[in-house]
Amino acid sequence: MENSAVKTRWYDNIWAALIFFTRLPFWRAYQPPQASYKTVVEYWPLTGWLTGGAMAATLYFGSMVFPHAVAVIAAIAVRLLITGALHEDGLADFMDGFGGGSDRDRILAIMKDSHIGTYGVLGLIIYFLLLGTVLYSMPVTVAALTILAADPFSKMVTSQLVNMLPYARREEEAKNKTVYRKPTLAAGLSLTVQGLLPMVLMIWLTGLSWYLVIFIPALVMYFLYLLMLRKINGYTGDCCGAVCLLVELAVYLVISQQLIVNS
Repeated sequence: MENSAVKTRWYDNIWAALIFFTRLPFWRAYQPPQASYKTVVEYWPLTGWLTGGAMAATLYFGSMVFPHAVAVIAAIAVRLLITGALHEDGLADFMDGFGGGSDRDRILAIMKDSHIGTYGVLGLIIYFLLLGTVLYSMPVTVAALTILAADPFSKMVTSQLVNMLPYARREEEAKNKTVYRKPTLAAGLSLTVQGLLPMVLMIWLTGLSWYLVIFIPALVMYFLYLLMLRKINGYTGDCCGAVCLLVELAVYLVISQQLIVNS
């Protein structure tokens, strides 16, 4: 097993994160050392700047050309294309595993199965219905700013699972053959800046209540953490993808509710 304490260069780690979390051909330009892939979660919110930026731009500029509903669907589709539906696959596996598994071994076995089940299908349908509806309900500018903030923020919050829980499988059983290392103090500070900077900017521009936007999604992550702790005593890559999407969705729901109250 490769030593997770191997020193890696920060730019290699960022490049590895872009390769790992997107389907854009960054690997054609340069392939970082394998050890860098253990650090990708430390730059996960930074990749959210890319995916969130592409999604927000599609929604904002698409609404100038197409009906708002079409722009919302196109924005969601753009992110799915960029990420290869990596996190949505995790959400489906998470729903199947925790919905259909009765014990730890069964949950982990279901999540590793490449076939999607009833819980996974229903979970994705409900998720996309909520996501599309809540984005459609917001003014275009607010929706674009929210996407820019929610994507990196949800990844920053979810990254804390790596510190809070052990990996639930053996490294050789991991889908991507990679187990994330626990972030150092410096990496934790970097994660905080990556995740909070767009959120602070969005809250400043919109004047929304920062404590609700930050506290409630963090509470969603905490309850999901308790579920994983009780059911499998650990996390997997699928768990990280699912938590990321659900925390992000919580941000959208909270902001949508605030817009209704303030209107």
